[in-house]
Amino acid sequence: MMSHRARGARAVVIAIAAGSLALTGCSKNEGGKSGKDSKKDQKEAAVQSKAVTYVDAAGSTGPAKDVPGAKPGGTITVYQEAGLSHLDPGQIYVSDAGQVANLLFRRLTQFQEDDKGNVSVVGDLATDSGKSSDGGKTWTFTLKDGIKDENGNPITSADVRHSVERLYAKFIFDGPTYLQNWLSGTDYRKALPGGGFDGKHLPASVLDTPDDKTVVFHFDQPRPDLPQTLAMAGYSIVPAKGDTKERYEKKPVATGPYKIAENKAGKTLKLVKNTNWDPKTDSVRHQYVDGFTIQFGVTESTQTKRLIADEGDNKNAIQLTNGVEATQIQDVINNPEASKRTVKGYQPYVMTLAFNLDRVKDKKVREAVTYAVNSKSLIAGEGGAYGGDVAPNYFAPTLPGYEPSYDPYGRLKTPQGNIAKAKEILKSVPAAEKKIVFAYANSEAGQKRKVAIEDALTKVGFDVVAKEVDSASYYEQIGKLKNPYDAYITGWGQDWPSPGTVVTPIYDGSQVFDGSANYSHVKDPKVDALIKKAMTQNPTDAAKTWKEAHHYLLENVIPAAPLWYTKQFQISGSNVGGARYGSVSSLIDINRLYLKQ
Repeated sequence: MMSHRARGARAVVIAIAAGSLALTGCSKNEGGKSGKDSKKDQKEAAVQSKAVTYVDAAGSTGPAKDVPGAKPGGTITVYQEAGLSHLDPGQIYVSDAGQVANLLFRRLTQFQEDDKGNVSVVGDLATDSGKSSDGGKTWTFTLKDGIKDENGNPITSADVRHSVERLYAKFIFDGPTYLQNWLSGTDYRKALPGGGFDGKHLPASVLDTPDDKTVVFHFDQPRPDLPQTLAMAGYSIVPAKGDTKERYEKKPVATGPYKIAENKAGKTLKLVKNTNWDPKTDSVRHQYVDGFTIQFGVTESTQTKRLIADEGDNKNAIQLTNGVEATQIQDVINNPEASKRTVKGYQPYVMTLAFNLDRVKDKKVREAVTYAVNSKSLIAGEGGAYGGDVAPNYFAPTLPGYEPSYDPYGRLKTPQGNIAKAKEILKSVPAAEKKIVFAYANSEAGQKRKVAIEDALTKVGFDVVAKEVDSASYYEQIGKLKNPYDAYITGWGQDWPSPGTVVTPIYDGSQVFDGSANYSHVKDPKVDALIKKAMTQNPTDAAKTWKEAHHYLLENVIPAAPLWYTKQFQISGSNVGGARYGSVSSLIDINRLYLKQ
């Protein structure tokens, strides 16, 4: 998923049930029940692991079903601590920009969620979720009538082609790569180095646009997950007219219900109604409020205080990807009026301490750190039981194939870290290898995490050198192959309910490049062979292969120390209506909000 960078996790997160920073699970959501009962929370989270259904043309026709009690008018204030990672759709793979993308951009397909948390894929710009032929190797999409961008230009198949081809250009480095890999292989940039800007295009045998309304994708093997893939924010449409390449981040062209009126980087982002958005063509989104004003640089603790107080303009405010600040959770829980204004849920993210394998080459060092880390103190910094649960492995409770008792490092028995075991392993490690350069984000949450990591590793004999990184560009910095860090906390959630959307992006050897989610730089022949094998198997057999890859990674490679599974707990103002936990975003469902008066 989505991320997301919700609380520092990256993914686009496409969940399936309700609630997720990582995917989530309050299956009934208008308020959720995630909290102290971890076993119950995990059971609810499992609802998200069921398969998404694909919807036909009738179910893809707008307008979207009205939210009960919704009224038009007013502006919602949105609080966010860090600036957005990106606004160019092709670069969006993190939850903060993913949330905003739901308001600004449309794609060929989109996720739709009902009141019970069931998720389906509908046609967004396309008339339906796609028609497959040739055993699933060919997918055809037909564009809806009357679709325009914010400038009134019709969206045609040429714009879809352009949106795909520009992803091959070098300036796009931070978004999802599933589609490009499937169409042109892992070295896809070589197939179209100019990204289509030089007049060269992918051949019709790969991507065909026989007329203005038709788009045909041709793959070398069946791609049954394509409708879910195309619903990711990173595959939103960028109209060819108005694409300013690297400068597109500043003023992207909207196709959704809102457009950008003002963008002061790191300060404010003002969205107003896009008058060229036609609700009759959109079965998912609404345009109840006149706009959204996103204020950056507001710390999580300040957001929480303002929203608990619920005075003045704060009555019309929401949190974007931040949540209730850890030390104020009890203030919300014990305040019935504030508590009823919250949304809660399990997310699909697994937070880990990732090792840079180019620098931390001694497996014993990685093993010692994995035993030493203190999940208990890290989770306390996130809000205790309302913020997360101990992660014994790399698979979240929202993922098919999750094994709650698979715990090779005894994390469940010693969540505060096994100091004695870590010290014993370190005995034979040379002093020079005990220095760990740890990167952390300069946010409130990042500061708490830094203290917890420093404390745990220092206790067992490591010399920790902490390096502060700007939180807005955190994932970009640690995503550089030549980064100067040994370890950093990362979070990843499934892009849809399949272990392939976790193992492949993070651990595939072909994904080791700048901007990749393979933050550990894993290049292991056995892992690569298992990924290849799983990709060609039916779901039942693939599940066994993914399990084998998971166990081998955690026990033999140790690219990261598992830390915690994330939960989301957000609060909004009393005048905000329609708030519920969205399992697709693993955050407040931003598509359905309105102001009560």
